[in-house]
Amino acid sequence: VAIEADVSKPRDIERIVATALAQLKGHLDVLVNNASTIGPSPMPNLLDYPVEDFRGVLDTNLIGPFLLIKNALPAMIERGGSIINVTSDAGQVGYPGWGAYGISKFGLEGMSQTWASELEDTNVRVNWVDPGSMNTAMHRAAEPQEDPTEWANPADVTDVFVFLASDESKGITGKRFQAQEQWKATLSK
Repeated sequence: VAIEADVSKPRDIERIVATALAQLKGHLDVLVNNASTIGPSPMPNLLDYPVEDFRGVLDTNLIGPFLLIKNALPAMIERGGSIINVTSDAGQVGYPGWGAYGISKFGLEGMSQTWASELEDTNVRVNWVDPGSMNTAMHRAAEPQEDPTEWANPADVTDVFVFLASDESKGITGKRFQAQEQWKATLSK
């Protein structure tokens, strides 16, 4: 289901979930939290980061996924399902200049771990995927000095998402996957 919305706005989140449930006849099996923003570009150091921009990044990259999960869960708990949060290596290493984006991804990874633990007695699984360096408009704006032809195209990393959305991944929860690496090795950890 494709729905145009702004995940930084709670009303839009309610509309997203309500529209999806209506179109899917009350069945919501997969939620992928992929919407993201980098914030101002070039990315300022934290000392120079405008507070409103900082809040905007957190609203989109952390609060938005939290509210989407919270609103979608009642329908998902009934039948089970898969929640996939899209993260970044900036959520594991504090890179200079990646400020609010990196902090939001640190938060998303922690939130993913908490949701996975809290939902372990349900049939809802929560995992998170780091797609790696992607040739997207957002990444090109974040690192204009880099050569984007060296980055993967989003279509090249879909297999891990398809797997996590499928019944093949039943019972797999609370794991972080690296989409461009041997992600299947994560299954044995």
